[in-house]
Amino acid sequence: MTQDPQGFDQEPEVPDADAANPDTGAESQGPDDRGDAPQTGEGAAASAAQPQAQDLAEVALTAQLDQARSALTERTQDLQRLQAEFQNYRRRVERDRVAVKELAIANLLTELLPVLDDIGRARDHGELVGGFKQVAESLEVVAAKMGLAQFGKEGEPFDPTIHEALMHSYSPDVTETTCVQILQPGYRIGERTIRPARVGVAEPQPGKPAEQEESVAEKDDGGGPDEG
Repeated sequence: MTQDPQGFDQEPEVPDADAANPDTGAESQGPDDRGDAPQTGEGAAASAAQPQAQDLAEVALTAQLDQARSALTERTQDLQRLQAEFQNYRRRVERDRVAVKELAIANLLTELLPVLDDIGRARDHGELVGGFKQVAESLEVVAAKMGLAQFGKEGEPFDPTIHEALMHSYSPDVTETTCVQILQPGYRIGERTIRPARVGVAEPQPGKPAEQEESVAEKDDGGGPDEG
């Protein structure tokens, strides 16, 4: 019988690599296993430069904010100035509009004054009758609605700012210069006189005050007790 050689059925033992090389396990450990390594000079400089960069960024942002605030203040002042100028412009336009309107009305009514004078003379002579009377009264009402007012009456004191004296006389019945005759009435629109009243005036009689003083003195002398 043939016998198998001993040991052919058994696998040869392979030595463990880790066991064969005991330093391999130590070398395979990563940096985490060895702990944090100390920072080099460049890393320390970078860490120190970060706060300085943040400070510079904050300074730049603060400067930009101040600049934006200054620009906002200037724009606000410009807007306020423009608003004030616009308000002044509106007031001027409104004032000019009112003045132009009043001037146009005054010019129109000035052209109608001769017609109103004819109506007044016709009324004084009793000729304002019938349909002509209605038309005349309607015209006077419209003129009054537009602001036309008539002035000038007999017996009122003479005022050279609103009266124009065409006749002059003396009268013992007045104590000051007085309008005794209205030759042509005056007209005004509001406070504006568009035509003065043409009047005849009378002044106090010359020498009347002296005569009155003499008469008063005679009364005083005659009224006293007799001497002796």
